[in-house]
Amino acid sequence: MKQLDKFEYPEELKPDFEKAKRLEWITITYLISTAVVVYLTMGNSQAMKTAWFEDLLSLTPSVSFLIASHLFMKAPNRDFPYGYHRVVSIAYLCSALALFAAGVFLVIDSSMTLSKAEHPTIGIVVLFGYPVWLGYLMIAAMLWSTFPAIILGKKKLPLAKKLHEKNLFTDAEMNKADWMTASAAIVGILGIGIGWWWADAVAALIIAVDIVRDGFTNLKQAVFDLMDEVPKTVDDQKTDPLVDQVQATLAGLPWVKDARIRLREEGHIYLGEGFVIARQEENLTQLIESASREVQKLDWRIQEFVIMPVQQLPPE
Repeated sequence: MKQLDKFEYPEELKPDFEKAKRLEWITITYLISTAVVVYLTMGNSQAMKTAWFEDLLSLTPSVSFLIASHLFMKAPNRDFPYGYHRVVSIAYLCSALALFAAGVFLVIDSSMTLSKAEHPTIGIVVLFGYPVWLGYLMIAAMLWSTFPAIILGKKKLPLAKKLHEKNLFTDAEMNKADWMTASAAIVGILGIGIGWWWADAVAALIIAVDIVRDGFTNLKQAVFDLMDEVPKTVDDQKTDPLVDQVQATLAGLPWVKDARIRLREEGHIYLGEGFVIARQEENLTQLIESASREVQKLDWRIQEFVIMPVQQLPPE
């Protein structure tokens, strides 16, 4: 049985991959500390409770990425001739599903709190012998959950694009957008402080709706990737320009009269086929092998490209 070659990142991308793994370990440590701080200060604030849930959810992409990074490098074998690259897409699906499901739960929870007109209170705690309004500690906790996350997100975004890692990109977007969660939670805390009982639940609802939006967007794309949709870019989910580049390269060969291609994503790599009408039959096998190598040289993500000579192509 024909198996794919063992995958390794190009030499110029290996440092980026190692850096991405280090950032994810830092993220996990940071998010655990954030979850602990928020839990200790959240009191009975609905907004703080929702922010705490989001911090826990934010662990999912990081953990999924690290697990997948240990699996997709395994060499193909008899049982998995295409390798283990799909584990990247599965990790992406798990992250998106967890995000979406928890977002829906939090929307329902916040809506019920708002409909019951519950009046949360923020008490006083004694800190170093002095009475302190707990709201100040809540705001400090929210600030701690914001700025480091923004920095981590900005560092991950370019790496996600270079490595074509949608799970890493989702994680980066979640980190970068944490300021929205913190801002909404702080508004809710201050609202309770001035007597607006509804402000806390509204802030929680805003956070939850944003979680649902992010979760749905990524869940849809994760499912489409597993359904072998045409490859999409990491950042804006548009058709990858590489698709047209492969088509033009194959159609532009002097011995090719006409050609059609198809590409699909296997995690962060592409597998594809080309169907060509040849102008000649002499040395056709050598020409096909040379064309396959030429297409694969276009981009490191093209792990395998098989070319099949045909007599007729279907309408495009």
